[in-house]
Amino acid sequence: MTTSTGPTARPQPDTRRMLAGRYQLGSLLGRGGMADVYLGTDNRLGRTVAIKLLKSSLANDPAFRTRFRQEAQSAARMAHPTIVRVFDAGEEMVRDAHGVESAQPFIVMEYVDGKLLKDIIAMGPLEPAEAVHIIDGILTALEYSHRAGVVHRDIKPGNIMITRTGQVKVMDFGIARAISDSSATVAQTTAILGTAQYFSPEQARGETVDARTDLYSTGVVLFEMLAGRAPFRGDTPVAVAYQHVSEAPPSPSSFNAKVSKALDAVTLRALSKDKAERYQSAAEFRDDVHAAAAGTMPTRRLPAQEPKTDLFADTGDPLADNPALKQLAADDDTLVRTQTRPPAVWIWAGIVSVAVIVIAVVIWVFTLTPSSSLTTDLSRKVPDLAGRAYDDAAASLRDMDLAPVRHSEPSNIYAADQVIRTEPEPGTVVAPDTKIDIWVSSGPTQSAVPNVVGLSQSAAQDLVTQSKFIVGTITREHSPTVPEGAVLRADPAVGTQIAEGATVNLVVSDGLVEMPDVRNLTVTDARGLLEGPELLLRVSVESTTNCGEASDKVVAQSLAPGTVPQGSEVTITYCDAR
Repeated sequence: MTTSTGPTARPQPDTRRMLAGRYQLGSLLGRGGMADVYLGTDNRLGRTVAIKLLKSSLANDPAFRTRFRQEAQSAARMAHPTIVRVFDAGEEMVRDAHGVESAQPFIVMEYVDGKLLKDIIAMGPLEPAEAVHIIDGILTALEYSHRAGVVHRDIKPGNIMITRTGQVKVMDFGIARAISDSSATVAQTTAILGTAQYFSPEQARGETVDARTDLYSTGVVLFEMLAGRAPFRGDTPVAVAYQHVSEAPPSPSSFNAKVSKALDAVTLRALSKDKAERYQSAAEFRDDVHAAAAGTMPTRRLPAQEPKTDLFADTGDPLADNPALKQLAADDDTLVRTQTRPPAVWIWAGIVSVAVIVIAVVIWVFTLTPSSSLTTDLSRKVPDLAGRAYDDAAASLRDMDLAPVRHSEPSNIYAADQVIRTEPEPGTVVAPDTKIDIWVSSGPTQSAVPNVVGLSQSAAQDLVTQSKFIVGTITREHSPTVPEGAVLRADPAVGTQIAEGATVNLVVSDGLVEMPDVRNLTVTDARGLLEGPELLLRVSVESTTNCGEASDKVVAQSLAPGTVPQGSEVTITYCDAR
């Protein structure tokens, strides 16, 4: 992607200056339709960061600026190993080639050393096991964000990083919402339309989105990793969006024979047009992915291969309520509707059939003998128990004549003994005495503190983060042997089992030792102290005359008491009266 040099050229950042008085711009890491990303340094905290500079045109919209600040604050509150942290956000005044100043929004994020998933997919289909690992990380991030009430809205391979150690990192939470909820122009909104390949049907129609929208987009990413291509293709974003609304996706195995039927089934359910037939939570999606990876066919009902349509309704233009797509459609001469309507004879046959059924049901209802047990004894609705203590949840089910069955699994979201989820899901109508599987948190996932001793400070911080912990305080201490900047120890100690997401503090060598005052000590004692294991200094001994009575006590030292570099050479002098 090249930068225009005409009158409308984007102002180029001056990498010699700082943003907000603390963030030093570095080299360009990448460019997108909505922003450029630069390597940067937080001079206040001394850490490497990634700085995303959004297009100045977005800042012309007051609604966008307000929403941008709100969404950046929401994203900054999320701290999870699978989510790229947002440290700061703001606006910086920039001057273009014509001397015109404008506000440019920026975001300061965690720097991730790795590759974009889109670059990995560009090399061809992934092995199913690798695709399962990556989709597991994405769904873990979405489970956390959805619990926090944040819907991403723009899940795509370009927003997913894979670190050198294989850790999945999802970024750009809230940015899509900031744009879509503002009064940005159609031209600005089309920055999002470059991701039409990952649109859910409800996004394409301009409807309200929820967590299931992210799960649809995740299904598209899973399809693309398995098949090496997106499920829908078209010459324009609008053509692709129409396919998301009106056409059934192919199966990934039709492009990659290595994909199992179980993974096909999981992918196609995630791509259901109807949100109600889709996975209802990231945890449910992840469970089926794991089952499919183990060779088990999902037992839940799969979505129909053809998109569901209403018998009587004229669906009209499925994208009519989306102003951005409507504008693009107006400019798109190649757009062709891909659905045809059923013949009129079938419609009338359906009307007659339904009318007969309705009349029969009405007659049956009026001839029923009233029975108080019809609704009270034969059905129960599974309640939402997530977050409740197990004993309380189990008692509630027993009061409803349902049979709770306890299962345990670790959770970084729910405290020990709290309910994570149920099967059947909340709202499901079941018969009395039905067994309700309750998954209960056994507490956070435990991992061992990694061995960071001897590593450089930056390498140790990366390893701690990759091990799903948070880097805490960095303390410096003297050391006679460990080089400056290398880690002396961790707190908690290396190997200690602690909860993922816990804080690990590091103690780093400053490359110094504390030089003592050895005057008035005997040469032997002074030499033993200075050359001992706590200092390891290099000592030479000299004598001096005209100093009074001869003595083996030190009368002078070449280095004054205080901090000195490790391995320094010190000369001690004693009195020789000769």
